[in-house]
Amino acid sequence: MSTIAPENARTAASVDAVTVGTGPLTIEEVVAVARHGARVDLDPAALDAVAASRAVIDGLAADPEPHYGISTGFGALATTFIAEDRRAQLQASLVRSHAAGSGAEVEREVVRGLMLLRLSTLMTGRTGVRRVTAETYAAILNAGITPVVREYGSLGCSGDLAPLAHCALVAMGEGDVRDAAGEATDAASALAAAGIEPVRLGEKEGLALINGTDGMLGMLALAIHDLRMLLTTADVAAAMSVEGLLGTDAVFAADLHELRPQRGQAVSARNLRNLLADSPIVASHKGPECTRVQDAYSLRCAPQVHGAARDTLAHAASVAEAELASAIDNPVLTPDGRVESNGNFHGAPVGYVLDFLAIAVADVASMSERRTDRFLDKARNHGLPPFLAHEVGVDSGLMIAQYTAAGIVSELKRLAAPASVDSIPSSAMQEDHVSMGWAAARKLRRAIDGLGRVLAIEVLTAARGIALRAPLEPGPATGAVVSMAVERGAAPGPDRFVAPEIEGLVEAVVAGEVAARAAVRTDLD
Repeated sequence: MSTIAPENARTAASVDAVTVGTGPLTIEEVVAVARHGARVDLDPAALDAVAASRAVIDGLAADPEPHYGISTGFGALATTFIAEDRRAQLQASLVRSHAAGSGAEVEREVVRGLMLLRLSTLMTGRTGVRRVTAETYAAILNAGITPVVREYGSLGCSGDLAPLAHCALVAMGEGDVRDAAGEATDAASALAAAGIEPVRLGEKEGLALINGTDGMLGMLALAIHDLRMLLTTADVAAAMSVEGLLGTDAVFAADLHELRPQRGQAVSARNLRNLLADSPIVASHKGPECTRVQDAYSLRCAPQVHGAARDTLAHAASVAEAELASAIDNPVLTPDGRVESNGNFHGAPVGYVLDFLAIAVADVASMSERRTDRFLDKARNHGLPPFLAHEVGVDSGLMIAQYTAAGIVSELKRLAAPASVDSIPSSAMQEDHVSMGWAAARKLRRAIDGLGRVLAIEVLTAARGIALRAPLEPGPATGAVVSMAVERGAAPGPDRFVAPEIEGLVEAVVAGEVAARAAVRTDLD
């Protein structure tokens, strides 16, 4: 599964260090640490608050009355009192038993993201961990050590238990990791090489390290960052298709979109106007001799679909920002010193928007594929050769490239089926309703990968179609993308090995180069 570079990759990549504990992390800071390896620093004042909250836990640990998560078992065993001399074993046993993931390794950026977000919660002083535990997590991140986390194991409630447990296990000096060079090794060796002392967990710490929505939230933050760029790229691809298919830009006029004041729609329409400004191709068929009344929906309604996706993304970002400001643990230490059980670990808010984004991704990709298909049909492409072939009958042109896009879109429709409507009871019916938010996040990552590929195929197709309109020239913005695409192999000509051309443009799309070449705004203002 590939990863997508964010729209403001330079901003995220240029962040050298992120300070945890001064307030909620931003999406850009999560990406900087998770994807670009920014250093993690811990705010000294927040560390003092961590130490103060630990004193409360130590006081409760000395109380002969049982307190959940401190001197009791967990889940269905919450009423079982644990003697003081067995509590270290209890915490270690909790982590070891919950590190029960299976399947392929999860991507490095996802693991780093979930560790950073768990550390952010530890630094709120609401979990009762010791100062050294937070410092150890920061040290592991800064050493580039990545715990091996497996694909399956989280039901999204109580948080991402198994993925977080694999990370906590590494802090204990156990389990498997990838070192900074990506080599597989054991945790004890990696920590020793980095000069990091393994943690011996105290009361409540094992629970505090595994009871959060950090995995699904980290993947949501990465997805939001990526989709901001990809939705702008979709506007660029649509503009190229409008141009190459001799469509009209009149439907993107600002006053028409003011009649339906959807914020995202207005942004996409503005982008399309700017992208098609000063286009000789568009100008060539604006006269009275043009008998076209209106374009097909995949061209005419691009702002409405892309805009709806933008608004969905804005909603997802608001949910993510609230989660980034949260202190999720169970039990949680309140500001007035109480230790209370709660249900904030339930992943429903995150799971819902992850599923919602998968729907938007599938629809944007579906519209893109329809524009690609129009280029290849001589009955609908307004004078271009069938399949944009060089020698019709001998060459197949981009026929099968469209098959590839269609196959991906079909997959995206399956991935749009929501994970969050499912629930399988667990923990002897104590956890009788779960969010499946982790599964929603995993399928969204695959969907985003597919969207980038479908858009790349549209850019490839549109660039070839526009080139075939010569001597008519594209506008400055789209022309810059056409030139880049031609440099990467999109020029018309006899059949050749197409896959490298597609992959070259996939790289350009996911790196943000298509949006950058078009120099179109990527914000939602």
